[in-house]
Amino acid sequence: MRERSIGDVEVGAIGLGAMPLSIEGRPDEARALATLHAALDSGVTLIDTADSYHWHADELGHNELLIARALETRGGDRDRVLIATKGGRGRPGDGSWTVTGAPQYLKRAAEGSLRRLGVEAIGLYQLHKPDPQVPWAESVGALKELLDEGKIRMAGISNVSVEQIRQAHEILGQALVSVQNRYSPAVRTSEDQLRLCAGLGLAFLPWSPLGGVSRSSLDDAPQLPEAGTAFHHVAAERGISPQQVALAWLLARSPTMIPVPGATRPASIRDSALAADLVLTAAELDRLATPLG
Repeated sequence: MRERSIGDVEVGAIGLGAMPLSIEGRPDEARALATLHAALDSGVTLIDTADSYHWHADELGHNELLIARALETRGGDRDRVLIATKGGRGRPGDGSWTVTGAPQYLKRAAEGSLRRLGVEAIGLYQLHKPDPQVPWAESVGALKELLDEGKIRMAGISNVSVEQIRQAHEILGQALVSVQNRYSPAVRTSEDQLRLCAGLGLAFLPWSPLGGVSRSSLDDAPQLPEAGTAFHHVAAERGISPQQVALAWLLARSPTMIPVPGATRPASIRDSALAADLVLTAAELDRLATPLG
């Protein structure tokens, strides 16, 4: 698999978003572990998770523990895989999501993730979402403290504006290595953030990257079109899946783009991983230029 950079770490150009393995509608544990193993076998070396990726209120960190179990059974895979986890959101168990960006909360959350993942330091720790009740600089300052304490190696931010990226970069400097915003064939509202990331050398990890082509657990399904988009047409001509086309299109959008599609079956992540080496022609990219809606 082709590689791209997150800070000074090289990872496969396609990662795995592990959230669907732990939230509502998740597969059983055997299939979840098989999906994670299939990702590793396909060259995936970036796994994206969060402490809030769970279903019921009493299972905080379900997804992190699942990933740790998958890596325990694979020996040397732990050393070559970058686990990117997040803190700052919660799930009360009723399907809703909360946001808490208080520095002490974030630091405790990171320490909990550290224990569940069973590592000496978290490879990439991301602030899940800005808390409107907490000054942004204070939340980002918690990441700085975690870096200084050696509990995390690199920092990232998610669901952020251009100004928030700039401010975080001023606080964290080279330790800020990634931004994770929603971006897909159907949702392209983070174009300015994507350009800024390219200029600053920050990896851009789009969440819900298959929106408009494949339903995500966080997508607003009624707004998604049925099959028949340009992505489906290009896929049919190529004899591949529209998901591969969408992921290859994302990779073509920026040299710092690293999609992290979700999967609940081994076959899905195997298919997605093939997009890392798929190069679309200029004519195909022109056909895919119009946002889906």
